[in-house]
Amino acid sequence: MATGTMLPSLKTCLAAAVVACTAVAQAATVTYNFDVGWVVANPDGAFERPTIGINGQWPIPAITANVGDRVVVNVKNNLQNQTTSLHFHGIYQNGTANMDGATGVSQCPIPPGATFTYDFKVNQPGTYWYHSHEGGQYPDGLRGPLIIHDPDSPYKGKYDEEIVLTLSDWYHDQMPGLLNFFISYANPTGAEPVPNAALMNDTQNLTVSVEPGKTYMFRIVNMAAFAAQYLWFEEHTMRIVEVDGIYTEEADADMIYLTAAQRYSVLITTKNDTSKNYAFVGSMDQDLFDTVPDGLNPNVTGWLQYDKDAELPEPATVDEFDPFDDFTLVPTDGEELYDKVDYSAFFNDITYIRPKVPTVFTALSSGTSATNPEIYGSNTNAFILEKNQVVEIVLNNYDPGKHPFHLHGHAFQTVVRSADEAGAYVYNETFPQVPMRRDTVMVRPNGNMVLRFRADNPGIWLFHCHIEWHIASGLVATMVEAPEELQKSLKIPQDHLDACARQEIATAGNAAGNTEDFTDLKGENKPPPPIPAGFTAKGIVALVFSVLAAFLGMAVISWYASPPHTSSKGRVQLLTQAPVSQVWRRRNRQENPVGLDGKREKGACLVQRIP
Repeated sequence: MATGTMLPSLKTCLAAAVVACTAVAQAATVTYNFDVGWVVANPDGAFERPTIGINGQWPIPAITANVGDRVVVNVKNNLQNQTTSLHFHGIYQNGTANMDGATGVSQCPIPPGATFTYDFKVNQPGTYWYHSHEGGQYPDGLRGPLIIHDPDSPYKGKYDEEIVLTLSDWYHDQMPGLLNFFISYANPTGAEPVPNAALMNDTQNLTVSVEPGKTYMFRIVNMAAFAAQYLWFEEHTMRIVEVDGIYTEEADADMIYLTAAQRYSVLITTKNDTSKNYAFVGSMDQDLFDTVPDGLNPNVTGWLQYDKDAELPEPATVDEFDPFDDFTLVPTDGEELYDKVDYSAFFNDITYIRPKVPTVFTALSSGTSATNPEIYGSNTNAFILEKNQVVEIVLNNYDPGKHPFHLHGHAFQTVVRSADEAGAYVYNETFPQVPMRRDTVMVRPNGNMVLRFRADNPGIWLFHCHIEWHIASGLVATMVEAPEELQKSLKIPQDHLDACARQEIATAGNAAGNTEDFTDLKGENKPPPPIPAGFTAKGIVALVFSVLAAFLGMAVISWYASPPHTSSKGRVQLLTQAPVSQVWRRRNRQENPVGLDGKREKGACLVQRIP
């Protein structure tokens, strides 16, 4: 149940004649009380299973608020057998980095029986979602839409009604067992578990009642663990107006593609004729699956229902998947390309392992050492960003799969996205003047992508692939943004500290919990040891949580000194060579990697110094 309490705030404006005037703007405190516990659900009608619900119900409720509102979410963990958390995906958490919900990063997990409050202000409109960020948990049901309404939307008055449409994949087995299998000796190929079904609004055969001659804004969220989906509305055109909370100029689309964690808002104007109903279809991208199980139906169908007495027609067959290219979208705010890049780094050959002390507590307790990346652990891929620096990330995907990358606390400018099979970025592209922005982006198979963002939000922010199996495989880096600023401004509530104390998790010290010498990492969490012979290279990666589970030489994060591209020792181009014990061939389709015998084959990369 959401309750609203109106809080006055004063907005001051100055006229051209320097005459001051004031206006009172109303902001609400919107409170949600969530009791997280087990229920039983059967959304695809094929298998009844335990599911994580809220207040005894599933699907779980949407969180809604208006721009400027304060959102308070009181969580009680009644799962009994699992810890939990909530991450508010796409919400930047300006000034409230400890409310981001990523366990081991911005908080301790919420233990069974404990209560925990998230309290933050939303100053950004758009379509978002919330989900657990603990132990691969959200595919078991703990995920739902989060909508921030905007009274000043550029599309205000251009539609009659809003409709929230969620897409998701669904597993009949629970995540703990699936994760244990995925990262185990029993899975030598490292194949990701394939979903059993696709869902719309956590069901199948969805009907959406519409009226003729009206315009509807569909807020579409893909809450999947793994599967991207193609989406189209038969005989209706979508007009894209928002992606991941960023308003865009209208763009017509017959079909869109949503990776896990991406969102779109589209306008659809209905027909004047009510004699017929029309199918709309979500189709899981089967290219992501190592094998397609016999009998899998990758599609889920809904209908725009003009007439409840008319038939619901079978959807027509499509000849090919040809989705709209989101890279071509133009934000309505006209934010221009960040043309001076300040900072670069790289992460390769490192598997993310959760530190003993959540990273935010290390940043807050380390004083002047907070700017030393070493204190955050050998396996957190930590990068220190100074306030307001422009950071450029280059993703070189040497894998034939598609990978959605998400950065907490920010939206990216998408500067370059190559076609499939383009290979590594070669620094010869023409950049858009006003690049598309979103917080979750897809790098194409054997392609590359260049992203930029400004480090204007002090906090600890994860950068990771949003395929849940790849998060479990350690495909994660940590952006430690303006930690000295964070020390001055961030206060940790007592209930957050209590959650740590109940689990005997330290709230001070480096990644190993050392408070005397922050550079001493003795006792820190480490990845598992090497595995025996007999595994395929991809299986090795899955088992040891390798960052290479998604990429061989996955990313180069450009970190430029002044002047750009130079240092006192010359210009350095950072590429990647994987340890020979961890090189793999995804589905045996990757060509010319570093061989398992250690010999370099055509196309492999290495670190090289450029005179």
